[in-house]
Amino acid sequence: MRHKTLIFPKRLLLTVHCLLFTAYCSLFFPACSKESPKQPPAFPPVPVTVATVAGKSVPLQIRAIGNVETYSTVGIKSQVGGLLMRVHFKQGQDVKKGDLLFTIDPRPYETALRQTEANLAKDNAQLENARVEVNRYAELVKKGYVAQEQYDQIRTNAAALEATVNASKAAVENAQLQLKYCYIYSPLAGRTGSLMTNEGNLIKANDVSMVVINQIQPVYVNFSVPEQGLSEIKKYVSEGKLKVEAFLSNADKYPEVGVLTFIDNSVDIATGTIKLKASFANKDKRLWPGQFVNVIMTLRTQSDAIVVPSQAVQTGQQGQFVFVVKEGSAELRPVSVGITYEDMIVIESGLVPGEQVVTDGQMRLMPGAKVEIKKRD
Repeated sequence: MRHKTLIFPKRLLLTVHCLLFTAYCSLFFPACSKESPKQPPAFPPVPVTVATVAGKSVPLQIRAIGNVETYSTVGIKSQVGGLLMRVHFKQGQDVKKGDLLFTIDPRPYETALRQTEANLAKDNAQLENARVEVNRYAELVKKGYVAQEQYDQIRTNAAALEATVNASKAAVENAQLQLKYCYIYSPLAGRTGSLMTNEGNLIKANDVSMVVINQIQPVYVNFSVPEQGLSEIKKYVSEGKLKVEAFLSNADKYPEVGVLTFIDNSVDIATGTIKLKASFANKDKRLWPGQFVNVIMTLRTQSDAIVVPSQAVQTGQQGQFVFVVKEGSAELRPVSVGITYEDMIVIESGLVPGEQVVTDGQMRLMPGAKVEIKKRD
């Protein structure tokens, strides 16, 4: 029996040799089949800016939008009719109390005054004669030379003439008053508005206002606050005057300072607010009637409050928190916040003075992360 010889293709033999070499390397050189282990990556410190927690006196304030209104307003009307002879001011001019504003033609009233004075003089002369007759007839009636009836008639005439004299005196006083009304004076210190009539016009008594005067020194600022703050306001008003500041704009650094002088007697049921008014001396006339201003009313001052910059406080799912820098690492600290004053927030609990809180760079932080404190520009 003849044996057959098996012949393998060259490609198959090459493949077998590669597999045997790989197994040999794996057996005697295990390091060749494994990569060297990698070290965990080290994260660089996060650059942040910090601020120191401090104790500070912080005022408890109420903010609102206010409107300036005049302390008092007077519309000037003439109490007599006649020709407007003279206007003694320019429209828009400041006037003082007692300044002459208008002159109505006084000549008709001067004539009427002289006439009433003449009537008074005539009535006085008749009264004097009647009194003399009363005295004379009083002696005659005692002696029986005249009848009692005639004496009573003379005495009655004298009494009637006395009443006539009193009426004439009243007419003279009225004529003097009418003449005085020809000269119109300012009843208060203030600023005049537009002139409604000019010289040469015929004025009617008690007709339209000739000019309106607004008193702006002092001046009111009225504003409204939610009714929830009414109890606090009443509490602190009873302890003393409340300071109110009026800012002409958000960039105004020098507000006008006044005091709260009025609390309305009812809450507006439509808006749920209470109307308040503050008085301002307005020495520089910065506040103008009709102007809108930002109002800040200070109720009290909280001493030694713990404050941090407002940008340090963050809000998460568990509430508000800050990052505290402790031994070069960031620590997440829940806090309870109070009122806000300017760019600071009062911390009711969670921080103590002297600690450092992150004010910028919180987005890259996590609890325990290393931090690098940057210097402020």
